[in-house]
Amino acid sequence: MLKINKPIVLASASPRRQVLLKQIGLKFTVHPSGIDEDSIQSISPADHVLNLSKKKATEVAKKYDDAIIISADTIVVLEGEIINKPKDPNEAKQMLRKLSGKTHQVYTGFTILDTKTGRFISDFEVTDVKFRELSDEEIDEYVATGSPLDKAGAYGIQDDYGAVFVEKINGCFYNVVGFPLTKFYLRMKEFLSDD
Repeated sequence: MLKINKPIVLASASPRRQVLLKQIGLKFTVHPSGIDEDSIQSISPADHVLNLSKKKATEVAKKYDDAIIISADTIVVLEGEIINKPKDPNEAKQMLRKLSGKTHQVYTGFTILDTKTGRFISDFEVTDVKFRELSDEEIDEYVATGSPLDKAGAYGIQDDYGAVFVEKINGCFYNVVGFPLTKFYLRMKEFLSDD
């Protein structure tokens, strides 16, 4: 188990990230960054999620003198195109039609920042996800639930109908949920041992 002797702040409103961090025994408060995610322009998907997670952590760190900030950003990438959260149901349907029958990548970048020392560590994970062919009816029914509207790529693998769209994955399952638990755990242990 991770032993952290200062307050932990999660710079994210994602209910999925909260569940995953509780799963490994972390106690934390939630303080979303409020960063405009569309303002970040990056050359590669990895840079995109790393830059955004660092910006989120730095923004929230301004409010805490002595805490550990954990931030993350998840995107879906199809043939080099970054697919964020849909703005409305029509965009969600377009995204799902694009992903249908294809393999895409899910990238999550995360940052761990100590507000007292300014020390931080950032890393990312990438997972391949293969969708089966989706019918228009399935897409319409799923989007009508409202569930896809707060998720990168307009689907969730873990707790709703989106799970049956995924034919197979190659890589970290939890990364597709929104937080690469194993890589985070190992990097957090490294971060704490450097204190």
